[in-house]
Amino acid sequence: MDHTQLEELRKLAEDAIRRAADIDALNQVRVSFLGKKGEITNLMKALRELPPDQKKIFGQKINEVRALIESELQTQLPILHRRMREARIQSETLDVTLPAKKRRFGHMHPNTRALEEVERIFIGMGYEVVEGPEIEYDLYNFEKLNIPKGHPARDEQDTFYINESILLRTQTSSVQARVMEKGKLPIRMICPGRVFRSDEVDATHSPSFHQIEGLVIDRHVSFSDLKGTLDTFAKELFGPETRTKLRPHHFPFTEPSAEVDVSCFKCGGKGCRFCKGEGWIEILGCGMVHPHVLEMCGIDPEKYSGFAFGVGLERIALLKYEIDDMRLLYENDSRFLEQF
Repeated sequence: MDHTQLEELRKLAEDAIRRAADIDALNQVRVSFLGKKGEITNLMKALRELPPDQKKIFGQKINEVRALIESELQTQLPILHRRMREARIQSETLDVTLPAKKRRFGHMHPNTRALEEVERIFIGMGYEVVEGPEIEYDLYNFEKLNIPKGHPARDEQDTFYINESILLRTQTSSVQARVMEKGKLPIRMICPGRVFRSDEVDATHSPSFHQIEGLVIDRHVSFSDLKGTLDTFAKELFGPETRTKLRPHHFPFTEPSAEVDVSCFKCGGKGCRFCKGEGWIEILGCGMVHPHVLEMCGIDPEKYSGFAFGVGLERIALLKYEIDDMRLLYENDSRFLEQF
């Protein structure tokens, strides 16, 4: 090892640094001279073979060369950055006459729009929104709603069972049973959510859909309160000229029970294609809460009474936005969804 060898190594390193065409090439030069197996490292290892009086002299020289190489690398780095930036500017052209890329914004699904409108109406009437589990006990989904094992209503609400006592809920009435069981009276609530039934998929049915059920429990609640509530709801949802009609029906958890029709908001009740010439459109079911349901939930039917109602969210969306096939709501076709 001599001074001439160190000088040649310095010149070689500086020449390689100046010839580096890009950042990657510069890093390669750094590794080849200053890395763990680089030239400078090898020289430092060779110091062990020198006499003690020469170790200090050549050690200082090697460190000086290392410092010069590192300084040259630091000097060359911004130069290469500038060259690469200038080359990119020259190679990339921007045509300012081209139309700008449009940013696509999402918006609410028709189901979400319908749900928010229904919630707004009932919250305005003093109701609270309550949610419950989609995986439910048979006890709350059927038993406490006056639908014991073997009841024919279970066939109409065939569902997906996890085991004998746990299932995917068929109605959000199970949330009503849970709230009544807590005994915090009076109750004014709606419970929206997804429900499941073993239905074939067609234009008006799906194995998974959404319901909004309502419940009022208080002293001296009558059927006229139910009718007035639903009449107000229909007018708020479909327009102030909307009329309601109740038809006798049967639900196991309400007595008396009724189906509710609204006058067609397209023809005003005269009869058209939208209402199939009848002038009326069925929208929901309702009734006074059965005394036995109150008893099973720990409420004295001699002191308290109440009413309940349930409407399909998809039913509201289909009517509100004049959609003729329920499947369109779930096919995620942007051409359809962008209309709302």
